[in-house]
Amino acid sequence: MAEVPRLEIRNLRRSFDGRAVVDGVSLQIMPGQVTCLLGPSGCGKSTTLRMIAGVEMQDSGEIYVDGKLICDTVTRVPPERREIGLMFQDFALFPHLSVEGNVAYGLRGSRAEKRARVEEMLGRVHMQRFIDMYPHQLSGGEQQRVALARALAPQPRIMLMDEPFSGLDNRLRDGIRDETLSILKEEDTGVLLVTHEPDEAMRMADEIALMRDGRIVQQGAPYNVYTRPLDRASVAFFSDANVRRATVQGALAMTPFGRFLAPGIADGTEVDIVFRPQHVRIDFDRAGVGPVPTAVEGTAARAVVERARFMGNESLVEFRLDHDGSVMKSTVPGVFLPQPGTVMWLRVRRDKCFVFPAGMMG
Repeated sequence: MAEVPRLEIRNLRRSFDGRAVVDGVSLQIMPGQVTCLLGPSGCGKSTTLRMIAGVEMQDSGEIYVDGKLICDTVTRVPPERREIGLMFQDFALFPHLSVEGNVAYGLRGSRAEKRARVEEMLGRVHMQRFIDMYPHQLSGGEQQRVALARALAPQPRIMLMDEPFSGLDNRLRDGIRDETLSILKEEDTGVLLVTHEPDEAMRMADEIALMRDGRIVQQGAPYNVYTRPLDRASVAFFSDANVRRATVQGALAMTPFGRFLAPGIADGTEVDIVFRPQHVRIDFDRAGVGPVPTAVEGTAARAVVERARFMGNESLVEFRLDHDGSVMKSTVPGVFLPQPGTVMWLRVRRDKCFVFPAGMMG
C-alpha cells in the first residue's frame, strides 16, 4: 500500500485586494522529507506557510495531514489541533518565561511529565544546563536551539520553518542547520522550509519547490532543479548567468562561440543561450592564436580581462569580448587573478548551456 503523505496541499489560493498572492499551489511532503519552498521575497512563500499553520485562511483549496482533511472552505481544524510545529527567524521565545517554561509551553500532562519531556528535548539540542535561564541571557544560537526544542516538544507531525536560520551568523548557521535537520528526520517529521537563499535550499532539501508570483513553477530534487532549469529566470535564481542573444537559422544559433543546436525553434526566432560562469573555459593567448575548436567546447572567442577578484573558494574573472564588447563572467577554483588587459580565449561547454526563447524570464 502506498505511503500517505505527511502533508498534502491541493490548489491553495489566497488573494489580497484582488491580487493573487498564492495562486493554485499544490505539493506533497512524505514523513521525514524536507521540502524547501524557494523563491524571491513577495512570491507567496510565507502566506502559503501561514495557511498551512491555520493562522491565515485560504480562499480555496484543501490541506491534509496524514491523509485527513484539516482545512478547506467548509472544514477548519484550529491551529492548536493541527499537530504542526512552527519555527521563525525571530525565534519568538517568551521573554518572561525561563527556558523550561518556553519548552513546556503547549505541553499537556502532569508537571513531572512536562519536566521530563523538557529535559529530554533540551538534551537533544545540548541545552540542559540552560534550563533555568531566560531568553535574554542566551546567545542567538542558544535561542535557536531552545526554539527548536519548544517546537519539537509536542511531537508535531509537520514542521513549518520560515527563514529560521537567517538571524544567525555564518559560523553558527551550518552547524545548527545540520543539527536541526538531523533531529527532524529522526522524529520522522515532514518539513516545509521557506527560504529565499538557493544555497540553503540546496544544502537542506530533499525536494525544492521553486516559487514565483504565487505559483510553484518547478519542483524536484535539487540536482534536477539546478541542472534542468525551466527558464532563464530559474538559472539566474541559483547563480550568476551569462546570456548570449542569437537568431536561429536551420535549427542552429550562431554566436562568437560557434553554433548552438536549437531544435524545434523556427527560423528567425531570437533565443537566449544561458550558461553559468563556472562553465566558461579559459585558455591563454598564444601569439594571437586561440585553441582549436572542438565538438564539446565549440569555438574560442578572444577577450580581454576587465578585472579579477578572489572570492574565497574561487576567483571571479570578468572579460570584455572582442566580438561585440559585451562582458562575460568566469569562475575558477582557487586563486586565478590575471591582470586587467590580459588577452585570453574563452570557450563554453555545450552540454552546460541552456537555450530559451529570447526574454523568457517566466
